[in-house]
Amino acid sequence: MTYVLQAVIAGDDLLRAAAQKVPGARVASLGQGLSLLPMTNEVVDAVSDGGTARSLGFWRLPAGFERVLAEWSAVGPVAYVEAEYFGGAGEQRVVVWADGALVLGPLDERPLGISPISQALRRLGATSGPGQDEFTAVGLDRHRHNDGWISSTP
Repeated sequence: MTYVLQAVIAGDDLLRAAAQKVPGARVASLGQGLSLLPMTNEVVDAVSDGGTARSLGFWRLPAGFERVLAEWSAVGPVAYVEAEYFGGAGEQRVVVWADGALVLGPLDERPLGISPISQALRRLGATSGPGQDEFTAVGLDRHRHNDGWISSTP
């Protein structure tokens, strides 16, 4: 099975307020007071500064959008996450801003067995319980593609 995610994750109030300024943005609720903004083609086009360079080594983070995410983080921490898996093999890449500065990443390694996305979620305040990681605790396993997140938004 395939799992693909390219999204911004932040506190619900922060992300919903910020997304109002982004044409085509749709925000989906996660657990623990967090929400997710899937990076659709429309969102990528709306937030890109027109540059062609891959930003911070990500596949889908639009050129110039990292400056916007840093601005949003003045209100609270903001993560940009990417994951792509097929048949159990794949990779994750994350970056987190807080108080206008980069505080984690870019990260694509698993020190001590903790996935990059779980590390980013911890920076956003997520916690996990016995037998689960932060990824599962906030519900990122509910959908396997950005389209699933988009269809779950009001």
